[in-house]
Amino acid sequence: MVENSNGRRVAIACQGGGSHTAFTAGVLKKLFKEKEEHDYEIVALSGTSGGAICALLAWYGLLMNDTNKAVELLDSFWRDNSARSLQDKLLNDWLLWTNRFFENTGGTPGVSPYYYPSQGQELLRSMLEKHVDFGRANELVTESSPMLLIGAADVLSGEFVAFSSYRDRINADMILASAAIPTLFRAVHTNGGVYWDGLFSQNPPVRELPDAEPKPNEIWVIQINPEKAKSEPKSMPEITDRRNELSGNLSLYQETHFIKTINRWVEDGSLSGTKHEVIDIKWIQMLRDLDTASKLNRDPSFIRDMMAYGEEQAEEFLQKELVGVAGRTG
Repeated sequence: MVENSNGRRVAIACQGGGSHTAFTAGVLKKLFKEKEEHDYEIVALSGTSGGAICALLAWYGLLMNDTNKAVELLDSFWRDNSARSLQDKLLNDWLLWTNRFFENTGGTPGVSPYYYPSQGQELLRSMLEKHVDFGRANELVTESSPMLLIGAADVLSGEFVAFSSYRDRINADMILASAAIPTLFRAVHTNGGVYWDGLFSQNPPVRELPDAEPKPNEIWVIQINPEKAKSEPKSMPEITDRRNELSGNLSLYQETHFIKTINRWVEDGSLSGTKHEVIDIKWIQMLRDLDTASKLNRDPSFIRDMMAYGEEQAEEFLQKELVGVAGRTG
């Protein structure tokens, strides 16, 4: 891979958040479309849950050295994932109503995913395998290929895992593991472990991104969960939503704190003579006020709107980058 002329090497971290991650797909589409114009090199991608799916699709396009393919895959996956048939639309509406009902009453549905068929996971697997030829992807990986990191949590050992294209053959089970929300899906058995959604651990993985070759000098975080709340949550739906947002951000801030700590040590000379360099952390944020239940919303108009919003936010980010005031830095 030829390094870009201005030396901007970027790792992109994609936070998970169900259907809200269509925003991430929109961001990635714009970043890929504008990559040559703004002259930056994407050297690594990471993601968890829906963010892992977006990162996978973008990474596959990079492996094929085809920016247009990456954009096409992001579009087609989210189109396929939308509730388009009448039956699917009715199911989507019922799920949204049910979740909002239980949020308002302070309870949650108590049916284990082990008591009904794992049809949802198998459908997701078929969509992943339709869009990504995992065998070909692993054949395309070379020493100069961009890194892919996929976050998951081992249910039994409690270990937080990031599957890495540098040491693992990426497969559909790893993506399913990263997206295995335990109240909806069964744990996924792969690579000798039993895995749940990476939202519990690294959402998304960040601390390994500096290990990419070539080394990134910037990390762009696509953040789904809002950092701040406008007012004190008082109703049960408000409390549930804010608790979900805070738990989703906890692991992300722990990951970025690690990079910021290394940055401080580099700046004060504590790591002089080592390979460590300052890596700027910059943020592309989803700022809309959406409830937790909408993370299950697969209505086609909602998905399209979130993707369009992602492109808008990415465009604004890139325009700020041109004048050197993008987001907040690490």
